[in-house]
Amino acid sequence: MTADSFPLGIRSVRRLGFGAMQLAGPGVFGPPADRDEAVDVLRTAVALGVDHIDTAQYYGPDLVNELIRDALYPYPEDLALVSKVGAERDERGRWLPALAPEQLRQGVLDNLRTLRVERLDAVNLRVPDGGDLGESLDVMIAMRDEGLIAGIGLSNVTREQLVAAVRRTEIVCVQNPLNLVHRESMPLLRECAELGIAFVPFFPLGSAFGGGQNPVLSHPDVRSVAHRLAATPAQVALAWLLAVAPNTLLIPGTSSVAHLRENVAAGGVQLDDEALKILDAVA
Repeated sequence: MTADSFPLGIRSVRRLGFGAMQLAGPGVFGPPADRDEAVDVLRTAVALGVDHIDTAQYYGPDLVNELIRDALYPYPEDLALVSKVGAERDERGRWLPALAPEQLRQGVLDNLRTLRVERLDAVNLRVPDGGDLGESLDVMIAMRDEGLIAGIGLSNVTREQLVAAVRRTEIVCVQNPLNLVHRESMPLLRECAELGIAFVPFFPLGSAFGGGQNPVLSHPDVRSVAHRLAATPAQVALAWLLAVAPNTLLIPGTSSVAHLRENVAAGGVQLDDEALKILDAVA
């Protein structure tokens, strides 16, 4: 492990990875507007040194995993493929819970089939708000013991749920929303740091499914720091997440090669004391 890497289960990965969600169509549903560009984004990410790709069978659905396979198979030996289960999409694109034991198992099997791998490096169990981990975590443990997944992650969890899960089994990563403006998951991030667990913030640049002005990239303090450091607001926002704790693994997503290059270059942005003081006060 180096300063720009952190353990993700049995692997050590670079702290700037790639989230594949935005490769699907609007609302993470249907095919991409430009399939060739989506393939190019994936291949460019790997060429730039990205060794951690986050995906899900329900992105598309199916289509994003198929894009990853078509673009990158056979995969580089050092590439970590991470997916998630616990949700599915209906024919209208609505998000539905899928937490029954048979649904969780089928979700992992579908990921293995579409990605054409025998084992996933990690799979995140997406937990509904206030949901019980009990039976769902049993299924995840069983699939890890079978060798279908190398590590178990959790998504959308509370600190209390994480602590309860860690009492039962090893957890290799946690995915919760976190960015410069929305910091509700900071206590969970700190707990993960103490436990040596990777924390993977989603919506790291402030974007979600809604429209309107981006609260992170449009923030005047973020823009001011970016201007002074000759960086972009996105690079500053990502650099802050890298600086806030050594266990953050970032998976910013994009369907644009230009934005991908910008995001990856955030690893080279150094925030000085003045920048950190300003950014720490943003929230």
